Amino acid sequence: MSNVSTAADWKERRADNVSLTPRISEDWLSVIIGLGVFVLALASLFGSDLLGWVVTTSVWTDPGKALVPVAKAYAELGGGGAFITTYLALLAVLSATAAALGADVRKFAVAFTFVFWIAYGAWIIGSYANFAAVTPADLQKFGLSWSLKLTNEGGYIFALIAGLVIANFFPRFAEWIREAVRPELYIKIAIVILGGALAVTAAGRLNLASSLLLRGVAAIIEAYLIYWAVVYFVARKWFGFSREWSAPLASGISICGVAASIATGGAIRARPAVPVVVSSLVVVFAVVEVLILPFLAQTFLSHEPLVAGAWMGLAIKTDGAAVAGGGITESLIMAQAAAEGIKYQPGWILGTTTTVKIFIDIFIGIWAFILGYVWTNYINVKGEKAKPAEIWQRFPKFILGFIVTFAAGLYLALGTGPAIATKLPAAVGEANTFRVIFFILTFFSIGVLSNFKKLWAEGVGKLAAVYLVSLFGFVIWVGLLISWLFFSGIKPPLAS
Repeated sequence: MSNVSTAADWKERRADNVSLTPRISEDWLSVIIGLGVFVLALASLFGSDLLGWVVTTSVWTDPGKALVPVAKAYAELGGGGAFITTYLALLAVLSATAAALGADVRKFAVAFTFVFWIAYGAWIIGSYANFAAVTPADLQKFGLSWSLKLTNEGGYIFALIAGLVIANFFPRFAEWIREAVRPELYIKIAIVILGGALAVTAAGRLNLASSLLLRGVAAIIEAYLIYWAVVYFVARKWFGFSREWSAPLASGISICGVAASIATGGAIRARPAVPVVVSSLVVVFAVVEVLILPFLAQTFLSHEPLVAGAWMGLAIKTDGAAVAGGGITESLIMAQAAAEGIKYQPGWILGTTTTVKIFIDIFIGIWAFILGYVWTNYINVKGEKAKPAEIWQRFPKFILGFIVTFAAGLYLALGTGPAIATKLPAAVGEANTFRVIFFILTFFSIGVLSNFKKLWAEGVGKLAAVYLVSLFGFVIWVGLLISWLFFSGIKPPLAS
């Protein structure tokens, strides 16, 4: 996401006309936190396991065995001890982050306690064996005849459902915990951490990784030059919206949801309410896409897994929903492939989704500048002229963190001796556990922001109609076609 907003926090406060002046942007904070987690994890390469206490959730039928520390060296801490330690560590770090963003720290700390415990509870439920057991050995181990084979992704779905229930049936509670409902912050931190994990995956097949990178760039350029123009035309000609509404709506539907609509609104000097309403629509439709598209991908694209991964990146809006949707898709397709005797290396489907999404995020700053230039020079010539510096101002800084962790992981995997390289997967795995936790927090937060009744009461039915027609009538299917053109026939490496 772009650094021009502070996610739901920004939207709510702009809507309430409350002025916030954060000491540092959300993007830079996500870089600091993500790099901090990554560096601490790498300490285990040199004999100091600093993050092995972080809690993870195992597939379970006995609730007492659901939680464990990620490293065996911390086994004496126990699952409960690891859970409390993880909660306290995140509470301290994120409360400091809230303070830096100008939030009410006390209110954030109380709200985050509920957000963390509910979201993590969803991960525990999603890890129940009938939801999360994947291999035939797992089914035999737990004495099961069936499983949804969702692994961690079951937690994402249950976290999303929990958030939706709270938003739509307990709106006062949703408002009460809103200070800690920050999906963009959580997903940005997760993506910074994800860079290292993807580097370890890519190190084994650099040629394939390079090919996916180039194909991802080509795919997003082709997709969004088509997407934006068509959605803008639909909003203007079919539904009669003004330019002020049509441009943010086109960016929100076609580029990257919340950040793109806000960046576009700023670029064309739209009223603050315009991108706020569009952003709300983006979140709602992202929820719908996450609940539908991964299962369609499993049904129709199980033998084209990288097409499915790219499709999630091109079709699902917002970083959180898209990347986590890629994770669900990877889990579903890998489980189906395993049932057919094919075992893919994990990470490639999710990596394809993430690669596409990263380049989309970069595209936001460039596109916002282009629109700003056109608007201030040819449409609304009264305002301040757009400047090239705005590309950097709108550039999503958290991507720099992703690049750093990816480059560092790649160097450690390929440029060091076997003593370091062999320890690297376990070290990155500890950091990746935090990535999963931040994914869970993202999904829960997305759900809490999706109050369908409130959105409908605000009279956005006509806007929703544009979104519905454009997204399900055009964007999703063009995204699928482009994904097929660029990624068909390419398969993830087989697991060794």
